[in-house]
Amino acid sequence: MRKVIGGKTYDTRTAKLIGVKYEGSFGQPNGFEEQLFATKNKQYFLYGMGGQESKYTKPEIVVLTEKEAGNWKKENLK
Repeated sequence: MRKVIGGKTYDTRTAKLIGVKYEGSFGQPNGFEEQLFATKNKQYFLYGMGGQESKYTKPEIVVLTEKEAGNWKKENLK
């Protein structure tokens, strides 16, 4: 997915995947997946997708600060 936010381009095909979080099981209406990415310029973003009752009812890119990305990694990656 590619999206321009605030004049900056965030693209899951060209950014580096750092980690993935799964909530629930595949096919559950409230289940979702978040993927944390970093661009070459050290911009961080989450790519989220999920079921019709999840927080990602449609694929979405959410920009994170470096601190937010660090917190996400601490909470979700082993």
